[in-house]
Amino acid sequence: MYSVFLLTGSNLGNREEQLAKAIRELEEHIGFIEQTSSVFETEAWGNEDLPAHLNQAVLIKTLLPPLDLLKSIHAIEAKLGRVRQDKWGVRAIDIDIIYFEDKIIRLPELIVPHPLMQERNFVLAPLSEIAPDMLHPVFLVSNKQLLKQSKDKLKATPVTGK
Repeated sequence: MYSVFLLTGSNLGNREEQLAKAIRELEEHIGFIEQTSSVFETEAWGNEDLPAHLNQAVLIKTLLPPLDLLKSIHAIEAKLGRVRQDKWGVRAIDIDIIYFEDKIIRLPELIVPHPLMQERNFVLAPLSEIAPDMLHPVFLVSNKQLLKQSKDKLKATPVTGK
């Protein structure tokens, strides 16, 4: 089984319910949820005129290889109302692959570790909660160190406990 870190996010509709639905779908279609972070709220990144996001990091165990995992994630997003329009637009649900084991994947349709994670507190804060000492396989720095070094001005504030 593969250990994969995902980040779920929503800034449209009932954000808490969307994250809960995403967790249920991930467990039903992708694998065993080993751990989840608290839910964090952050102002919109990239397009600050949008509603605030809720985000949650998820550690999941799956048998799916990377591209099959990505296809399954896209199917879950579509089922939960994700419409891909604007790059940083509103979204009912967003599920990103942050880490796939300690693999470095560079494909046209998938880059892992997530290429912008080190610039985003909304990724680093929940990830640091559940995997603070895990090393980024490219930078060879822990998640908590990446959060400490982050230049992102947007605060990621926990709104629910684990």
